[in-house]
Amino acid sequence: MSNPMYDHSIPVFARMLGNLAAILDKAAKHCEAKKIDPGALLGARLFPDMFPLTRQVQVAADQAKGCAARLAGLEVPKYEDTEKSFDELKARLAKTIAFVNGVKPEQVANSAGRDITLPIGGNAVTFKGEWYLKHFVLPNLYFHVTTAYDILRHNGVELGKRDYIGGLN
Repeated sequence: MSNPMYDHSIPVFARMLGNLAAILDKAAKHCEAKKIDPGALLGARLFPDMFPLTRQVQVAADQAKGCAARLAGLEVPKYEDTEKSFDELKARLAKTIAFVNGVKPEQVANSAGRDITLPIGGNAVTFKGEWYLKHFVLPNLYFHVTTAYDILRHNGVELGKRDYIGGLN
């Protein structure tokens, strides 16, 4: 039986975070090969008022784990934002992938109409589950993964579209 809320969330989150982890691997190898301090890339931004790479990765993970938990009616895991290396960021992504993959299809099967309330800009905002997934989380997830990719690509890491979208299966 089809479960669109699951199909359009959990596997998408796991795949994009896995792709992001592979991108971070390439960035770490780039730093090693070019004798670049990894901190230069971890703190890099596309523009001064944008988050640095480290925060882009943290927010991407937060979007995935928060949505998976909220759609499943679970407590959102709390992570400290203390990552200072590629390995630490990859560990955060691995922990997040393990969490989202632990959410079962039946836990989100009836979540399309579930009320999801978040504090945004100091105000409580309530969404229906389907709207929250399609119009809030997925755009945010893709934005932060894309921005992380763009920061690294802009700084010379050899990346292509295939790195972003992953394998074709």
